[in-house]
Amino acid sequence: MVIAFVAVIMALTHLVGPRRRGRLKEETYEAGMPVIGDARGRFNARFYVVAMVFLLFDVEIVLLWPWVMAFHDTVVSGRPLAGPAGPVDAGFMAVAVGVFFLTLLAGYAYDLGKGVFRWQ
Repeated sequence: MVIAFVAVIMALTHLVGPRRRGRLKEETYEAGMPVIGDARGRFNARFYVVAMVFLLFDVEIVLLWPWVMAFHDTVVSGRPLAGPAGPVDAGFMAVAVGVFFLTLLAGYAYDLGKGVFRWQ
């Protein structure tokens, strides 16, 4: 079903879609800026490292959201969270997130030491 649906959509785009061609239409669009050089050129590795560090911290924040919700429910209700190994109280959850942040801080200090955030 999926392959048939994709085939029908692809056929419809070729049958119904516009057919204008030309030098300006075929040119690469770079946010209104004229194209400079080839897109296959080499980039400095720092761009990739900064992107990876951003993704690391972004994913960590996403993973922190469920902890915040569970911690809030535990503190507000006053009852420990039911875990697979037994009840987990708010104190243990606070220590666990403290270790989590210490690990993040160690990674950040390592990145600073390696000069990841220097652009010179």
